[in-house]
Amino acid sequence: MGARTREMTRTPLQMAAFVIGLVFLALGILGFIPGITTDYGSMGWAGYRSTAFLFGVFQVSVLHNFIHLLFGIVGVSLARTWAGARAYLVWGGVLALLWWIYGLVIDQNSPVNAIPVNTAVNWLHFFLGIIMIALGATLSRRTPSSRRTFSV
Repeated sequence: MGARTREMTRTPLQMAAFVIGLVFLALGILGFIPGITTDYGSMGWAGYRSTAFLFGVFQVSVLHNFIHLLFGIVGVSLARTWAGARAYLVWGGVLALLWWIYGLVIDQNSPVNAIPVNTAVNWLHFFLGIIMIALGATLSRRTPSSRRTFSV
């Protein structure tokens, strides 16, 4: 018997959401790999006292890595539809910008920093938020009937 194949078509908007979702999944996984995450043995469940750093720069914890994994799963799942992809990019970008503001206003060396965030994480969230919102806004300008599709 021949293998059945299913052709999936995705718009550029859906591809963007799918790729960003995959990036978050990868970051969540990489956060649990010693060597890629420095001081892996000191990673805490949550909180500012976790001194593990993804790529030696971005402060992470178990909770932080799980959030990346969850955000990635949501992105890959929502990329299945045009409306889901747009919502993921726009509202995910808004969440990233809110997380950036949160990181700017809290004392990073206090229990309030539960996720945790450091300056590098803050600015990554800023740029990520801007990029996600821009992708969601610009790639959704076409009406659904005028979208081009890509085979995957």
